[in-house]
Amino acid sequence: MPLDRDAPGWLSRNERVILSLIRRRGPMPRAALAQLTGLSAQSITNLTRKLMAAGFLEAEEVVRGKVGQPSVPLALAADGAWFLGLKIGRRLAELALVDFAGRVRMHRQEVHAHPRPDRILAFARQGLETLTASLSPAQRARLMGLGIATPYRLWDWGQEMADWSGHDLRAALAADLPYPVFLDNDATTACGAELVFGTTALPRDFIHIYIAHFAGGGIVLDGALRHGPTRNAGALGSMPVPLPGAQGGQLLDRASVSALEARIGRSLPPDDSGWDVPPDIEADWAEEAGRALAFAAMSAVALVDLPLVVIDGAVPPATRARLAQATRRALEAMPAAGIDRPTVLEGSLGRSARILGAAGLPLSHFFQPDGALD
Repeated sequence: MPLDRDAPGWLSRNERVILSLIRRRGPMPRAALAQLTGLSAQSITNLTRKLMAAGFLEAEEVVRGKVGQPSVPLALAADGAWFLGLKIGRRLAELALVDFAGRVRMHRQEVHAHPRPDRILAFARQGLETLTASLSPAQRARLMGLGIATPYRLWDWGQEMADWSGHDLRAALAADLPYPVFLDNDATTACGAELVFGTTALPRDFIHIYIAHFAGGGIVLDGALRHGPTRNAGALGSMPVPLPGAQGGQLLDRASVSALEARIGRSLPPDDSGWDVPPDIEADWAEEAGRALAFAAMSAVALVDLPLVVIDGAVPPATRARLAQATRRALEAMPAAGIDRPTVLEGSLGRSARILGAAGLPLSHFFQPDGALD
């Protein structure tokens, strides 16, 4: 059935909590939902029946144990809603169609020397037409919106990016589309994707550092992604770190793919299969990046008392593991009187984090317990 996004009482908070629990933890029976939410068995029954009738949940096969009554796990219905995500990167633009279960069902990408506004608009419009045409009329009626993940202040990347100054990409796309359009910083959306789609067990407070062509991040406090008054909280790539020279440098000068490319003298491809960095060069880069990441992590802990640092990025899993391990070693060597060193974990989404985070913007707005992640 079609969804009315603007209907009063679209979904109650308890309904959103149920959906988010199943999204993070996988299919579960009503008894488990009652235990996790603190709601009565009757309330859970009523709420899940409503969600099933609305097409958001479906029953899986009965599980019969040796003791007690059989249970019926409830799972997200993949066709329950659909989301579009657009990611703009330094060398790669991506567009994806994501179902309600968080699976990428269609994906398009375009490599560029640098992202020009006119070219990105053309790529997005053509891709959106192709992706939405793949949906049936019933599925299109459940298309909730488009999320855009893009670095802020693109014009700061160099003179070739000057055309982005004053350009409103969200408005340019929204003018032609029948569904809402959301926009957020690409590293922030990567953090949001870990919250919504990730498989790592997370505390309510942590920082998320995402290593791509440059570095960025996100800050989660009390379980919510924080943006700050100018929506630029978590701009960790810009954080000053001690480097040789009187003025030092920024985190992105060490912990970024661009810094690794400078060492090998060439660009790296936007996929893991073409990652062919000499091991000794990658090891040296990871050690320097780890020291810079540890400095950023300890600074964040001293300011906000965060117990966890999540490190993810548009790099192969082995490289991500190397960065995390180098950061742990650097943290152990740093003075920590008066504060606790944070735990360092690897993120679970890798290269898919930003495009899933983009699609997660409309998902979060309409289905997360407190609405939009901000």
